[in-house]
Amino acid sequence: MHSSKIITVVVLFFLISVSHIAQADDTSSSQKAVLVTGASSGIGKRIAETLAKRGVFVYAGARKEKDLEALNQQKNMQGVRLDVTVPDDITAAVEMIQQQGKHLHGIVNNAGVFAYAPMIEVSERDLAFQFNVNVYGPYRISKAFAPLLIKNQGRIVNIGSIAGLRSTKMFGPYSMSKFAVEAMTEAMAAELAKFDVSVSVIEPGNFNSNIMQNMKKRQAALKQSAVATLFADEYQSMQGFTKTDRSAHADPQPVADAVVEALFSTQPKLRYLVTPNAGETRYAISSVIQKLVQINQGHQYTIADADLIAMLEAELKKASAVKANEGN
Repeated sequence: MHSSKIITVVVLFFLISVSHIAQADDTSSSQKAVLVTGASSGIGKRIAETLAKRGVFVYAGARKEKDLEALNQQKNMQGVRLDVTVPDDITAAVEMIQQQGKHLHGIVNNAGVFAYAPMIEVSERDLAFQFNVNVYGPYRISKAFAPLLIKNQGRIVNIGSIAGLRSTKMFGPYSMSKFAVEAMTEAMAAELAKFDVSVSVIEPGNFNSNIMQNMKKRQAALKQSAVATLFADEYQSMQGFTKTDRSAHADPQPVADAVVEALFSTQPKLRYLVTPNAGETRYAISSVIQKLVQINQGHQYTIADADLIAMLEAELKKASAVKANEGN
């Protein structure tokens, strides 16, 4: 009798243990996952950490072994060797995530590079470098993971810039890439809506990040090719803007918060402008308004000022209605 009681207890303990393991496995498989490219430093790292703290499992893309090891130490995070310019890395990342069976809810195309040069002097090589990371990178990642995102009715979030709304001297190469991100986002959003996959672009202003540190090495090569530059004064004026120490800039948490909203809001927006101050907001908005006025000027079908204002008011009413619905 005593022996049978022991056997019963052992069996019950075994069943309870199996039940707990099954529940744990179910939780793991149902946990939403998000891939973040360029997650080893700066804004990408903050995005990854913010998502992980909210209970999202983060596949954190990085290129260096030491960065991957550091990312693997964090809860709800796994480092993924991922250079967005290397197709084999992307293919391997897709296969690994598929094999792990987690619910891939979204991707955040954050990896990016910055370099400046006058348009009539920048080399095709350096222009291609900018586009290979900033444009073809998000294109490659989005295309590769599209089947999983369509299956899961997931989200794509592209990290753009206020430089994608307006360009100026020396910013041509970078702004060209970020203008392209705007166009890519609009097209993907329209195309993937039929699959209930939403696509958004975050447009950050100047926040504390590592982009200038990464730029410094590349810029040395650019300057060597511009020994006989016609833009010596412009290069000199860029020195203040491109200081590698950006610790005095605003903390990038608002950018990460906008990414979270784009990923998990019931009604995600196409665009999220995120600036550290009112001045940069006004710069971005006035840039768009200036284009509107320029486009409307001096042609056969110019819209009268009163009608243009009425069109703007109508759009504002639509936006207010959407906002009201979100609050209900």
